[in-house]
Amino acid sequence: MGIEALDRVVKETLAAIESGQEAIYNIAENTRSEYERVQQELMATQRETLDTIQQVDNLSRLEKEARLHLMVVSRDFNNYSEEQVKEAYERAMELKSSLLLLQEKEKNLRRRRNELERSLRRLSRTMDQAETLVTKLSVVLQFLEGTINQINSKIDDIQKQQKLGLKIILAQEEERRRIAREIHDGPAQELANIVLRAEYCEQLLLHDDLSQLCAELGKLKEMVRNTLKDIRKTIFDLRPMSLDDLGLAGEVPRFIQDFQERYKIPVEYHLFGKERRYSKYLEVSVFRIIQEALNNIQKHAGASEVVVKLELHPERIYAVIRDDGKGFDVQTAMNLSDHYGLLNMKERAHIFKGELNVNSAPGRGTEITLIIPVGEEGKTNGEN
Repeated sequence: MGIEALDRVVKETLAAIESGQEAIYNIAENTRSEYERVQQELMATQRETLDTIQQVDNLSRLEKEARLHLMVVSRDFNNYSEEQVKEAYERAMELKSSLLLLQEKEKNLRRRRNELERSLRRLSRTMDQAETLVTKLSVVLQFLEGTINQINSKIDDIQKQQKLGLKIILAQEEERRRIAREIHDGPAQELANIVLRAEYCEQLLLHDDLSQLCAELGKLKEMVRNTLKDIRKTIFDLRPMSLDDLGLAGEVPRFIQDFQERYKIPVEYHLFGKERRYSKYLEVSVFRIIQEALNNIQKHAGASEVVVKLELHPERIYAVIRDDGKGFDVQTAMNLSDHYGLLNMKERAHIFKGELNVNSAPGRGTEITLIIPVGEEGKTNGEN
């Protein structure tokens, strides 16, 4: 498919999503209006129900008194005139009839109140679902709009770098396979073991083996704790959420500390310049480059010592990652399909008009230098 055709397809997709978003937004607004109307009707019905219940209670008392009076009149018939007997009878019948009508009204009001409460809950769920869907579509639109803008501004580069683009796609697929493999071999397997151990605990409980049950519950708790740790590690690999709060100055040393504890590779870390913040896209890219460099050291270098230097400057970000590992031939590695990580790092730097240089040779270790220019403080050139 040509670039123009791809551009047209993406724009049509964006238009369709925007139209769908508008339709869902209208549904949400109509649902909200209906929700408010039903809520007002419910409040009025609740008030009317309470008033009717009070009336029923009062009328029940009067009807009971009328029945008792009619019994007295009927029993002492000779002491009352015919007119008094008739009046007592008619009043008792009238109150009974009014009470039956009022009780039927109370029953209908209660039924209507219950129907309105169910409708209100249903409308609330619909409204929440619509608002959630609108939010998700907004995220998708922002992503796609950003993507098409990048495509329009980089058409020539994309055409010249098709081979690089293919390698990046392969890198993404490999990363997805790696994550899927880690989840399958780690949390997924551990969760299956947790289910089995929980079922075993059920059997112990049924047999009143409390001592063994306590021991198994302790093991189960430890398994859950380890699984939670693995899941948090996977989440961190996907997106270090604390990077948004701490920035590079706070998150890089946290990652390095975790890297040392996990792989037992000593890392000497130096931070130069004042702690400052940049755009989140720039911070994520710099962090990913440092992360990828350290991961490559762990996988391939066989290093005994690593040095990481990070300089945060109003006009640039400068980073050095150096190890004393076995090194490699850079030109050969760049042409190999299994060294897509270096290409990915270079592409991240290139997006921000930066440079990433790899200096290495067999037996001499590796040094990676990263320089990314920054426009206004906290803004990348690409955003100015």
